[in-house]
Amino acid sequence: MIKLVATDIDGTILIPEGEFTSGVKKCIKELCKKGIKVVLVTGRMNAAACRIAGDLGLDTPVVSYQGGLIKHKGETLYEKCLTTEQAEKIIAWANEENIHLNLYNDDILYSEKKCYEVERYCNNLHTQYEIKPFCDVDKVKVNKLLAIDYNHPEKIDRLEKELPEIFPELYIVKSTPYFLEFSNKEASKYCAVKFLQNYWGISEEETLTIGDQNNDIALLKAGGIRVAMGNATDELRKVATHTTDTVFNDGFVKAMEEFCL
Repeated sequence: MIKLVATDIDGTILIPEGEFTSGVKKCIKELCKKGIKVVLVTGRMNAAACRIAGDLGLDTPVVSYQGGLIKHKGETLYEKCLTTEQAEKIIAWANEENIHLNLYNDDILYSEKKCYEVERYCNNLHTQYEIKPFCDVDKVKVNKLLAIDYNHPEKIDRLEKELPEIFPELYIVKSTPYFLEFSNKEASKYCAVKFLQNYWGISEEETLTIGDQNNDIALLKAGGIRVAMGNATDELRKVATHTTDTVFNDGFVKAMEEFCL
């Protein structure tokens, strides 16, 4: 019997740059009524993820920053940040590579300048950012750094393969074809779900995990039932036990009806 559903947001329950379908909202309410814990597990900022949890009527902890932060009603249950030195090393690399970086420090998004990358990112996710030179940011609680290249997804593919050798101390993962994320080694969706399983006394076999992108590979590995969306990457499909329909056709709802409802 499934007791925990750990789900990605974008491309899984949320249509890209769109809204939740009525089917998703109804389904999540039914899961909650049945006593199943539904947890959002996302790369988004905590503030943005909490707004979505509120829209869905969820009262469970929210996992943000790929697993780097778990908060519940303002209380921090789990947090793994980058050190100042690690952040500085990534910033220096990005300057040499001439690639845009978003810096997230203490749940505030910073960009060194107003540009296409940060404007498009914030418009799509309905979030805010501050312009500030990274050298002036007090980097004592860096949640993550995000490299963005909307024009060259093949570059993101290449960097995802190359950078773990340059930064073996970091967790580096592609979250969309255009985004490459840098986090603490223990800031993965796998680590976060394992923490919540222990927190609630729920086993892996009682957990369903579902997602669509490469950063959800870690998420799926924490579940007994591992569901890939119909719009999932080939890499994610390889670790899934089941595949459902696409986000546009309520694949999340169909998976929940099959395994939970």
